[in-house]
Amino acid sequence: MKLHYKTFNLKFQHPFTISRGTKTHQPTLVVSLEHFGHVGYGEAPAISYYDITTDQMVQDIERKKLFIEKFAFTEPERYWHYLHHLFPKNPFLVCALDMAAWDLYGKMKNKPLYEFWKAPHADQPATDYTIGIDTIEKMVEKMEAKPWPIYKIKLGTSNDIEIVTALRKQTDAVIRIDANAAWTADEALEKITVFKDLNIEFIEQPLAKDDWEGMKKLFQESPLPLIADESCVFEQDVEKCHNHFHGINIKLTKCSGITPALRMVSKARELKMKVMAGSMNESSIGSAALAHLLPMLDYVDADGPLLLEEDLATGLNFDYGKITIPKAPGLGVIVDENIFNNI
Repeated sequence: MKLHYKTFNLKFQHPFTISRGTKTHQPTLVVSLEHFGHVGYGEAPAISYYDITTDQMVQDIERKKLFIEKFAFTEPERYWHYLHHLFPKNPFLVCALDMAAWDLYGKMKNKPLYEFWKAPHADQPATDYTIGIDTIEKMVEKMEAKPWPIYKIKLGTSNDIEIVTALRKQTDAVIRIDANAAWTADEALEKITVFKDLNIEFIEQPLAKDDWEGMKKLFQESPLPLIADESCVFEQDVEKCHNHFHGINIKLTKCSGITPALRMVSKARELKMKVMAGSMNESSIGSAALAHLLPMLDYVDADGPLLLEEDLATGLNFDYGKITIPKAPGLGVIVDENIFNNI
């Protein structure tokens, strides 16, 4: 195989604010694997609070590029295990390479990815659209500018209840709340009780990722479902979240790719937990991987391309929450040749 890579700094349409801070651009790494005339693409955005940068991913590639390329590729699962041991401290890079391997494999077999996974043919969930923390006026303005059936509202401020009350007055759409671990247990219960009366669907990651005692109490008392995000990073976290959360949000970049994500879905189903897959502001390359998982999911947050001012691929279509991808092999998206002419 031949490995190529390139980093990008994708600009958001609006400054993106969560409880941890604000950013105007999303750094991301895109890789390609070329094998017997086929090219597979993968993506991994860099997230500052996980201490993995695009520079770190590039350094790791350069140190072990020969080992990445020399693997006798036959199918993605074997390759993921090889990469997992090759880069034990860089799941983000493993994700990008694993995604590229799946895209490559789909093109080699001339099949879209969802056909390999034999997912149940259920009604596919619509993606939410994220409204980042801002003034109430700005958040209302963003909502009015993007009519959508489901909104995810980022919270973690002193006026969370005021924000949600104001937004609920603007729409009858489904509203989900993501606190990004910003609340204490007592604060969470107080706010969630109010949010129940405002017809909120569920709460994502209300407490700090390691506050298991607080989550146990909140799980028992919360009038709304609770979905784990920061508390559920890797495969082994799924079982830890059982009886602390009602469901999990799987992030491909954090868990190290499509291959472990498939196992996380299976484990969550075994434990009778709800399953969501979430965006880390990927372009259409990484978001396409989420789209192929749709038949397995209860909820999805795959709005990365809608939040970005520029994209790195075409073919992923958003129609009022409904995501469709071309019935093409692999990820099904087409990488912009002009953007990637130096890859």
